[in-house]
Amino acid sequence: MIEDAAVDTRPKKIVYVAEATAHGGRDGYVTSHDGRLNLTVAMPPELGGNGDGTNPEQLFAAGYSSCFHNALVLVGRRAGLDLTGSTVAAKVGIGPNGRQGYGLAVALSVSLPVLDQQVAAGLVDAAHQVCPYSNATRGNIDVTIVLG
Repeated sequence: MIEDAAVDTRPKKIVYVAEATAHGGRDGYVTSHDGRLNLTVAMPPELGGNGDGTNPEQLFAAGYSSCFHNALVLVGRRAGLDLTGSTVAAKVGIGPNGRQGYGLAVALSVSLPVLDQQVAAGLVDAAHQVCPYSNATRGNIDVTIVLG
């Protein structure tokens, strides 16, 4: 995949702003300012919690997978490709970073069942350049993309 840290991927104009508020951190709830999101947040058992709610990593996985899939659709449509049955699954891992903090790692699993493998790989590379989540994480966290 082509990665160029010198490329400026910041927006030139903001066209939408999402707003959410956390109440109680990892053991509380999150709400969006438009009322569409109201979720209980809980630490997963692997991090010492009870797991009785969603967690920031699941929310990040949901956001990244849907955003990356939309980038695939956009790039695919521009190229006139058939994306029937396509999916993107995301796994977001969290762990200590060695600096008294925590870090994330992402694995995206992309399925493009009706496309030739070489065409699919080119589409995934192009989508990785378009996706805002990819642009935000590039150079900051490990993102692995598996085409299956």
